[in-house]
Amino acid sequence: MKGRDRLATRAVFVARLWGNGVWAAAIIVIALAVGMAGYMGFGPMGPAQGFANAAMILSGMGPLNPLLTDGGKIFAALYAIASGVLLIGLAGLIMLPIFHRFL
Repeated sequence: MKGRDRLATRAVFVARLWGNGVWAAAIIVIALAVGMAGYMGFGPMGPAQGFANAAMILSGMGPLNPLLTDGGKIFAALYAIASGVLLIGLAGLIMLPIFHRFL
């Protein structure tokens, strides 16, 4: 086998998993902060209620409290679409080192 064809060591594999997990966690924190800000800005929600709604949308479950203004509804719809795409993308990012190892 050539040098490029060898399987990465366990330490390299774990480092890749850890690095991708850190990136995914950072992206989740940023998306959660954006969602909290949106829910707090468009609806009469405090930080805890904004966090709960943003976390539920981000995890794919759905909002706890609906927003009543038109701007709030548009924000919630766009945030839900972005969260769905983000959920699939982050699952791929986390699983990428495992798929790479299989290949």
